[in-house]
Amino acid sequence: MPRVLVINWQDWTHPLAGGAEVHLREVFSRLARRGWEVTLLVSAFGGAAKRETMDGMRVVRVGSRDWFNFAVPLAYRRLSAECHFDIVVDDLNKIPFYTPVFAGKPVAALVHHFFERSIFRETWLLPALYVYLAERFVAPVYRRSWFGAVSASTKQDLVRRGIPEARIRLVPNGVDCERYTPDEAGRAERPTVGYFGRLKRYKSVDHLIRAFRLILQEVPDAELLIVGEGDDRSRLERLSAQTGVRQHVAFTGKVTEEGKIRLLRRMWVCVNPSPKEGWGLTVTEANACGTPVVAADSPGLRDSVVAGVTGLLYPYGDLEALSRNVVRILRDGDLRRAMGQAAVEWARQHSWERAADCAEELLLSALQERE
Repeated sequence: MPRVLVINWQDWTHPLAGGAEVHLREVFSRLARRGWEVTLLVSAFGGAAKRETMDGMRVVRVGSRDWFNFAVPLAYRRLSAECHFDIVVDDLNKIPFYTPVFAGKPVAALVHHFFERSIFRETWLLPALYVYLAERFVAPVYRRSWFGAVSASTKQDLVRRGIPEARIRLVPNGVDCERYTPDEAGRAERPTVGYFGRLKRYKSVDHLIRAFRLILQEVPDAELLIVGEGDDRSRLERLSAQTGVRQHVAFTGKVTEEGKIRLLRRMWVCVNPSPKEGWGLTVTEANACGTPVVAADSPGLRDSVVAGVTGLLYPYGDLEALSRNVVRILRDGDLRRAMGQAAVEWARQHSWERAADCAEELLLSALQERE
């Protein structure tokens, strides 16, 4: 079977791992079980082995997260001398590695989403400008590559940037519906609103906290769970105090996967206020637990939420519309239960095996073109 090198900023054991790393693990561990020889090149972090085998894949860690993209070309040269890879997967979920410039092998670029202007909300000017400009050159640098997009929104973004649609394959997200299951006995007695994900400024969790003040005016006994960790947490905690909702808000920090499932089952409604996602994996995970979702009508989220069926969408940044949709689900038990049932059925359509099938098709397309 072919030998594939997958380059990503971090692996799923990294403290800052997110949905992209879940996708990485679930897809490529399945390809490894199918016989592909998979090597992951990722950034190093404290306490992690430089080399180890995980889930049937060889993991090689180099450099640091902040400077990883500069370490990749030399690391690739050394690894390729050892392994003679047949194809390279460039996971574009942070900054492009520009592997077509130095790899000399077929490249499949796996894209979750581009930051575009949202990066300027996340970091200071110079690094934000660097990321913004790096994304602008994806089309010319990767013009001979094949692309995997995790959603229709991401595919549309690639086409808009000049990537031929014929060279793009969907490589969707999935969910483990044997673990993520509904359990109404675990549902909270009080109306419970939740957010699950990293606490980053660009995720716009502050919108949910500001809207929660409006929600409490209509549903005074509601509570808000903010599940996850990140460098925006202290600002969000201060904001919850400034807006007068702190006593109704619980910040749980990072939780285990079992804790995550328990909390998703506890919520009456899960909210994702982000301006842009690749897909929004926690949306599908919440759905698998029978929890409807209110999300911004933004790229990625408009793909993962079936509006009016598994949840409700609102214009990004419209706090009144956000609060109105949440209140509607909290107050209408019949609607909430119907959406919860539909959400479970929707989630069951998204398996990781299907995602692995799509990824394999992408890699084979890239390999066959070079033959």
